[in-house]
Amino acid sequence: MSESSRDNFVRLAEKRVNNAIKTLRLIGNLSNRSNYSYTDEDVNKIFRTLERELKSARARFENGKGTDNPSFTLD
Repeated sequence: MSESSRDNFVRLAEKRVNNAIKTLRLIGNLSNRSNYSYTDEDVNKIFRTLERELKSARARFENGKGTDNPSFTLD
């Protein structure tokens, strides 16, 4: 029996959101200054990028439009 589009959405959404949460927690681990060296500008760039991507994803749900941005780099 084939999966309905709703079932498919729920299955993929749960998996992808859980993966995003896990990855965000890993990003948070980078805040440990005893293991990593970073600047305030590095932190600001990380969070500006994440916020922009989240906003773009929401826009795709609300009006079908979003932007694809290039990969993130600190340099």
